[in-house]
Amino acid sequence: MAHDDVLSELLKPLRLTDIYSSKWLAGGVWGVAGHEDSHAVMHYMVRRTCYLTFDDEEPIRLCQGDLAVFPHGTAHTFASAPGRATTQLTSVLPQRILGGSGVVTLGSSPPDTEILCASLHYDTTTKPALYRALPRVIVLRRQMLQGEPLLLRTLQSLNREITRSAPGSRLVSLRAFEMVFILALRTAMQRLTETSPALQALQHEGISKALIAIYGAYTAPWTVEGLAREAGMSRSVFSEVFRKLVGEPPARHLMVRRLQEARRLLADGTVPQRDIYRHVGYQSHVGFHLAFRKEFGMTPGEYRSLTGTG
Repeated sequence: MAHDDVLSELLKPLRLTDIYSSKWLAGGVWGVAGHEDSHAVMHYMVRRTCYLTFDDEEPIRLCQGDLAVFPHGTAHTFASAPGRATTQLTSVLPQRILGGSGVVTLGSSPPDTEILCASLHYDTTTKPALYRALPRVIVLRRQMLQGEPLLLRTLQSLNREITRSAPGSRLVSLRAFEMVFILALRTAMQRLTETSPALQALQHEGISKALIAIYGAYTAPWTVEGLAREAGMSRSVFSEVFRKLVGEPPARHLMVRRLQEARRLLADGTVPQRDIYRHVGYQSHVGFHLAFRKEFGMTPGEYRSLTGTG
């Protein structure tokens, strides 16, 4: 099975629900401090340069044509140069209505820098465990994007699209940003594996097969031995490599995938609670009940009540 099928199975449960996009026009001295968020963030440098900074790392320079993706919305600053005084994002953009877009002008001089930004909101209850292991920022340089024409053209089109108010613009933007998000992760998986164990896992010949099984066939009665056979590896080597790249044992990764799907079904309300354990690969209601309570601190029934579908 092709390696990019792993990415398809990884992102299938991750449901993009809405976006807020903005065009930033800056000049002279400027800086903005973002905050920690529970959604993905993108910055695409349309013109000139800016610097991204985390609290504990050297600044990252983004040049014209570069794309930065923050899979987890990790707090960072972006500025005209390292060490610049910053303004809080909430002061610059006090209201960010989902589905909307805006134009922000800032700095001490007339604008000569242009950045396309977006906040990509997804249902955090469906976020796969391997997605959580992705690096806090993925930077795709201009040269990489030139080798990905669909990604590059979509980004260039979005820069014009986000200021339009034509019928269907909201849905067009949502789907286009969703495509950019997936294509960016695919490009990173193919070109940046040295930067992240999680990206290495997606490319690993054996581990990727096990991940496809976990994400695409989680209802099957998998054991660690069965997953190791699927990967074409011995049990001991498989377990060691899986833990190293994915960050947790294969049995736990499978359990979390099943329980995330259980939460989705509980919130959906269309499947009777008594039947959910069978839909997510558990052999007994008791085993499912105990695993769910241990993982989330509440019973499946309590969770369904919280979602208002009980």
